[in-house]
Amino acid sequence: MSNEPSVPARAPYPFEDPALRPGGFDPDSYIPVYGVPVRRPRFQHKVWKHLLLLLLTLGTTTVAGACHYHSFASDLGRIEVDATIWALLLQGLWYSLAILTILGAHEMGHYTFCRRYNVDATLPYFLPAPFFAGTLGAVIRIREPFPTRTVLFDIGVAGPIAGFLAMIPILFAGLAMSRVTEIPAASEELLSLGEPLLFQWGAWLVLGTPPEGQSLNIHPMVFAAWFGMLATALNLLPFGQLDGGHIIYAALGRWSTPISLMTVLGAIVMTFVSTSWLFITVMMVLMLLVLGPRHPRVIYEHEPLGPGRIAIALFALLILAVCFTPAPIEPYELIRAPQTQSAGRS
Repeated sequence: MSNEPSVPARAPYPFEDPALRPGGFDPDSYIPVYGVPVRRPRFQHKVWKHLLLLLLTLGTTTVAGACHYHSFASDLGRIEVDATIWALLLQGLWYSLAILTILGAHEMGHYTFCRRYNVDATLPYFLPAPFFAGTLGAVIRIREPFPTRTVLFDIGVAGPIAGFLAMIPILFAGLAMSRVTEIPAASEELLSLGEPLLFQWGAWLVLGTPPEGQSLNIHPMVFAAWFGMLATALNLLPFGQLDGGHIIYAALGRWSTPISLMTVLGAIVMTFVSTSWLFITVMMVLMLLVLGPRHPRVIYEHEPLGPGRIAIALFALLILAVCFTPAPIEPYELIRAPQTQSAGRS
């Protein structure tokens, strides 16, 4: 135990300071007191909150998965499905466990490297949603500045790569359980999912090219992989504080600002290609207005990335290319494409 006298944690109030008492300053009785900031311990979590959101998201994605499985089992509404709600919910786990694995791998990629570099961050927050995919994704909150561009790069790129690697086996396992079917005559309730290059390559390898007038009736695990591709591509857009924004700032420094602005402009243009871009475009514009166009600086900014990390940045660009689709979701009646289309009932 130290024998040094303890130092009060705060400065005195004016009426406690001897220099301000009646009679003036008395050097013999004056003891200077300094406020010493106490550093908050890193990686302190309210685990119950993260578990609660995880369970809620498991529930909403399982319900969404049950709906997707019903569409799959009914052959896009062509046949009746004789199953109880509990049986459908059980089958919904195909989707929910797959999508939580992809999202969890992505966020834990970020978190693992935060722990490696001792940058304070939270555990993943899963975001439940009562519609379509059953979730809005997952996030972690980083609670202190990044010390260097290398640290920023490693933490930023780890998430998309981890999610991408988790997504590939899920995609191929789901495609192995999918099938080719005819498009029903009444297809107003169907949605056409835009097919990224990775999806097209996987479908061709596993199922071949569907004949004209037929479509892929995708298993719910494939839809989880498709959603993972969409989330990965959007996160890798070189904008602001998205993962792609972290990567491009770490690689190019201040040159990332014009690239970020061009990305927002590109997203606005894409809303005229597909209305499914509207939500992410509005979010990007709001982030631009609130946070500004520049990425927050790291503490030690003048640190170039080595050639190994430049190669990893190019690999992240390749992931963006194979996961991107210009029209993610459209009503099938607006598509009517004779080529391969994957469809699902809304």
